[in-house]
Amino acid sequence: MRGFALSALHEPPFPARRHAAVELVAGQSAGWVRDLGLVDTAGGLRRLGGAHPVELAGRACPDASVDGLRLLADLISWLFVMDDACDEDGLGASPTRLAPTVAGLLEVLDRHGDPAAPVPVEAGPLAVALDDLCRRVRDRQRPALLLRLVSQLREYLLALLWEAANREHRRVPGVAEYVQMRRHTGGARPSFTLTDLAHPDLPGPARRADPALAALDALAADLVCWCNDLFSYDKERATGPDAHNLVTTIAGETGQGEEPALRAAATRFNEGLVAYAERDAALAATGDDGVRAFLATRRNWIRATYDWSRAATRYA
Repeated sequence: MRGFALSALHEPPFPARRHAAVELVAGQSAGWVRDLGLVDTAGGLRRLGGAHPVELAGRACPDASVDGLRLLADLISWLFVMDDACDEDGLGASPTRLAPTVAGLLEVLDRHGDPAAPVPVEAGPLAVALDDLCRRVRDRQRPALLLRLVSQLREYLLALLWEAANREHRRVPGVAEYVQMRRHTGGARPSFTLTDLAHPDLPGPARRADPALAALDALAADLVCWCNDLFSYDKERATGPDAHNLVTTIAGETGQGEEPALRAAATRFNEGLVAYAERDAALAATGDDGVRAFLATRRNWIRATYDWSRAATRYA
């Protein structure tokens, strides 16, 4: 399938860029993971290292400060660890098993990075690391982005319970349902928000509520997630079909075999990319500097995901 993905998917028509401090931040971020105990086995550290979270962050946010890049890289590492715990280590096998962890993490989010609150050591490394991320975002003094991040991470955690319920009942969702929920389970939206944190002049809440801009943001998240699905399909198939993949949901809903479903998923990505470029150009032609900066961040994410997916051993 990996060869199919490379040949069938269109390359995003946006320039590839990369932050100059990727190597520096990679060491710092790996130290953060180890020091907080997010990953405590040699195999887990190799798995996370093979995912190259800082490489993804550096391509997605090439203009950030070094601290901004580090913050995004640490969030991506946290999301990868959480996803792997659910998908590969059994935490997400059922809502009953996952619920206590989600409850503890929601409690952390409810603090909004309160510097006076005690570190939630009793809730475990995932909670301690999430608390650290929220405190660091709060320190940036961009309260609207902090509130957006907290809201999006809540949606992410609750969507993981949806996945766990599907696994418990061996349920394959329909395509429309899956596409909607994938925007939350994929972790793209909180990652977008930390990318926005690196830019002081992006559109405010009133402009972000513009339906055209909101629709473009949703499509950017879709493209990031569908790209991940196509590149991860081989790995997921090797360990047993995963209900939470665009290819699987297309096959389940249409009754198609694997190859037609793969082609349909690739076509959906390619058509979405064309639609995205058209909408991006229209908004760039009429938008102000803030809108154009916003558009650049989403273009970087789409291109970064494609390039990173081709190289990361996470999907090998």
